[in-house]
Amino acid sequence: MTNRNKLMLLIGIMLGLIGFYLFLGLEGNVGYILTRRATRMLAIVTTGAVIAVATVIFQTITNNRLLTPSLIGLDSLYQLLQTFIIFFYGSTSITIVNQKINFIISIALMIVFALVLFKILFKRNHNVYLILLIGLIFGTFFQSFTTFMQVLIDPNEFMMIQNRMFASFNNVQTDLLYLALGILLLTFIYLFRFFKYLDVLSLGKEHAINLGVEYDKIVQRLMIIVAILISIATALVGPITFLGILVVNVTYEMFKTYRHSILLTATIIISVIALVGGQLVVDRIFSFSTTLSVIINLMGGSYFLYLILKENRAW
Repeated sequence: MTNRNKLMLLIGIMLGLIGFYLFLGLEGNVGYILTRRATRMLAIVTTGAVIAVATVIFQTITNNRLLTPSLIGLDSLYQLLQTFIIFFYGSTSITIVNQKINFIISIALMIVFALVLFKILFKRNHNVYLILLIGLIFGTFFQSFTTFMQVLIDPNEFMMIQNRMFASFNNVQTDLLYLALGILLLTFIYLFRFFKYLDVLSLGKEHAINLGVEYDKIVQRLMIIVAILISIATALVGPITFLGILVVNVTYEMFKTYRHSILLTATIIISVIALVGGQLVVDRIFSFSTTLSVIINLMGGSYFLYLILKENRAW
């Protein structure tokens, strides 16, 4: 089967799942229910596309299929911020009650953290892997501090924190979604100018430099774009750590190509399929007794372990 036929098949599956999700069991106040489902679906498609694009770019830069943008520490920083606000100001704080303010503060803090980290390390000509190591250390520190505050917090407040520790599409507000789409549109317009470098960057640093690519400059900008994309997705619905690894590696297995025009398109479609399918499982099988991120992280984590074992056998 050609790549074109595979893409058409995936598009058919994606549209089928979206239609199934939107119209299954549609009764009662149809207008209200359909609007709610459509908003949730738009959030799913947006999040899936953003995480897919960010992970493909990140793995292209690092030239490693086992890495994920979450290693920068943004997920842990988001959890620390939510815990910090509730710990010191309570669940009735305006930064918690007003989700738009919370969304803006979360994005701003994560982007500033990433910019400062990249600025310091890139200024000293450190490589990408040192950035990942520093990000992993910060992520561990943030997670430890988050756990410390959660142990001390009031049990009722802890339940509020738990709701923000796992990604959920059930309560995404329309105004937040539109705000995120506006920021993403500007980000993708800026990202478009760098798409032509991705195929060359996948060859490695030395080959990219030999082919005339300003490697350090391009990588710095791409890493900042990745940080912005992950920050928006995390602030909008919450952290989904293993989604990127899962969908990108499935794409690599299905499409044996270096062309990022195909890889990015396929990864976005597979990511949407995974999220819509997972949301259907949450809604129809578990009756909202669990969250989508739990299912995605279970599947993604299991697949991640499989990839590690596969690499060990290869060695």
